[in-house]
Amino acid sequence: MTRAKNFNAGPAALPLQALERAQKELLDFEGTGMSVMEQSHRGKEYEKVHDEARAQIARLLGAPADYEVLFLQGGASQQFAVIPMNFLTEKSAAAYVVTGVWGEKAVGEAQIVAKSVGAEVVVAASTEANKTYVKVPGDAQIKVPDGAKYMHFTSNETIHGVQFATAEGAAFPTPTPHVPVICDMSSDFLWRKVDVSKFDMIYAGAQKNIGPSGVTVVVAKKSFLESGRKDIPKIFQYRTHVENKSLYNTPPTFGIYLVRNVLTWLEEKGGLSAMETENRAKAAALYGAIDRNPGFYKCPVEKGSRSFMNVVFRLPSEEQEEAFVKRAKSAGMVGLKGHRSVGGIRVSLYNAVPLAWVTELVTLMDEFAGASP
Repeated sequence: MTRAKNFNAGPAALPLQALERAQKELLDFEGTGMSVMEQSHRGKEYEKVHDEARAQIARLLGAPADYEVLFLQGGASQQFAVIPMNFLTEKSAAAYVVTGVWGEKAVGEAQIVAKSVGAEVVVAASTEANKTYVKVPGDAQIKVPDGAKYMHFTSNETIHGVQFATAEGAAFPTPTPHVPVICDMSSDFLWRKVDVSKFDMIYAGAQKNIGPSGVTVVVAKKSFLESGRKDIPKIFQYRTHVENKSLYNTPPTFGIYLVRNVLTWLEEKGGLSAMETENRAKAAALYGAIDRNPGFYKCPVEKGSRSFMNVVFRLPSEEQEEAFVKRAKSAGMVGLKGHRSVGGIRVSLYNAVPLAWVTELVTLMDEFAGASP
């Protein structure tokens, strides 16, 4: 079997080793005579996997002891609503930094919740210009109201290819005055190590960098989660999942099992330091191809805000973009067409995408630019 060179934005590529382990264990998990998908989530066999995956995330991140790792469902989109449900109260406010579509969606959900409780949602900063986004804001541009319940931002915008904390030094935003910081890291979670202590809550859909769709990871300060409202349904209270180790209801057991497999692969590769080195090399190679063919490839994102995970660019015409995607597909490369809302080309360089695939794509890009009139 020939594996596709998968550059999809999500669900995305998974490490072959993680899939092969699942294939080997699919019918008989650790001598139980059952697949892991058939195990009770209350049984010791599955609980071992569950606890191991939670511990791996904490270990890889170096999370402080007073932080909790949760596995939830509903994706990041559900967290857009659950976060304000937990923390917004009457006459309170929340601040949002918007650098792309996912930030917009988070604001939209928060506004619905805020209206229902008599709270306010403040856009503390937005880099939207001419219906698109090409950069992240600096701290001076972020205006957080006094007493805000939290500030929310998206670390990496998959559609527009805009990311905080790139090589040129665009750091994560630091609110002034200080308020709890919440970050949607769905598309760059575990691409490198971050200082978890600077965040009160991090959340991420697994299907970009660490597993299949259906699993949402939350890494958060326990005291912050405990501060949430108690007058909303228990299933939506973060404290419920803390108290039950993410086993309050049946979790997506097979998805969490695959996350465990991916995290094991990541640790065996050398952890997040090694992963960051490889991810930076992949991005440097790809942006190098774009920048040395400036008359043919155009990246709309300002250099200080370019994403390491989702590289977006345009060719001189849509017809040439279609031809490029077709040429790449003939070479076994898939997932290169840009999001339907913005068009162009998008190359997702998540952890499981090997440098060899990127090298092959870069060679094709140079050849395609040279062969085109």
